[in-house]
Amino acid sequence: MVRAPAPGNVRPVDESIRSILAEHGRLSVDAAQLGDDDDLYRVGLTSHSTVNVMLALEDCFDIEIPDTMLRKATFQSIASIRAAVIEVTSSPPSA
Repeated sequence: MVRAPAPGNVRPVDESIRSILAEHGRLSVDAAQLGDDDDLYRVGLTSHSTVNVMLALEDCFDIEIPDTMLRKATFQSIASIRAAVIEVTSSPPSA
């Protein structure tokens, strides 16, 4: 499990996201070579692989991505996935 990063240190989160994309994203390119803002859907991410990526993210970060974040835009890029993970890991648990 990866914890929320210290402010300004997103490297562990990015490494985990790239690893998850490489394993579950079914991308046509190496996830390590992608830019933070590259469109993941243009390089092969599908709705099915998005679900697999989401489940792997939840396992890796010990989070539950809320229904309000289950949008294509959330999984559009490494940067958008990072923002979602940081938002969820930084939020206090709901009662």
